[in-house]
Amino acid sequence: MERIFWSIAFPGFGQFLNGKYIKGITFIILELVINVRANFNEAIYYSFLGKIEKASETAEIGWLMFYPCIYFFAMWDAFKDDGGGKHPLTFLPFAFCAYSVTVGLMYYSKIEIAHQNLGPVFLPMLFVIPGILIGLLLKILLSFLLNVKKEQN
Repeated sequence: MERIFWSIAFPGFGQFLNGKYIKGITFIILELVINVRANFNEAIYYSFLGKIEKASETAEIGWLMFYPCIYFFAMWDAFKDDGGGKHPLTFLPFAFCAYSVTVGLMYYSKIEIAHQNLGPVFLPMLFVIPGILIGLLLKILLSFLLNVKKEQN
């Protein structure tokens, strides 16, 4: 669990804790390149100041759309290398979070909640929730179906 929390803090840190230094350096470099090219820290800064329009103008969405995949894959990888993910479908919540956050990025300018545009930071963050739920539901459903199929054989 510790590795996931360090990966949430910064992709690559979980890999360092697992002794996977080349993977850790790779994730850190990818995070830094994408972060800088996407102006992500500036977008986060303006979002937290409530300047959503400025955050939207600042963010380079083409680059920012790479971030969810790197972010959630780094978490999954650190978790798996630490001995988690023994069940073959444990990756599903991580993968669906990456998908749903990317969708949140694609539609952030079109979706309003309580007549407010949440911008390229907060709306995608909210899309983690359906990603986790869909991933967990698929994991449960597919696990059930696979067990039923095993019992029939």
